[in-house]
Amino acid sequence: MNIEEYRDNCLSVKGATECMPFGENILVFKVMDKMFTFATLRPKNGNFWADMKCAPDKAEELIEQYGDIFWGPFSDKKHWITVYLEGDVPDKLIKELISHSVEEVIKKLSKKKQEEYRTMF
Repeated sequence: MNIEEYRDNCLSVKGATECMPFGENILVFKVMDKMFTFATLRPKNGNFWADMKCAPDKAEELIEQYGDIFWGPFSDKKHWITVYLEGDVPDKLIKELISHSVEEVIKKLSKKKQEEYRTMF
């Protein structure tokens, strides 16, 4: 998945917004004002990467299975993974991980905010 496809997938999430609070090189996506993923606009070693929230058990399994998924250097290593977008991770899985990341964010919201999100649009 290239960086444009990643962005399109993130923006297709219900209620998603994008911003650049960390400067012009980091693109951040949020739902309900909470970050669910961010990506660099400057590739590392020729690869674009994105950090996504992920349940710890799922993250460990994915890290064992894919060389291009690992604990990210810039975020909490218990709840965030880094994914090289154009590596060995199938596009379908990256889309699933984006959705999973949103769910991880939503489930941490108050019951009222969760209901607000679920009834949005």
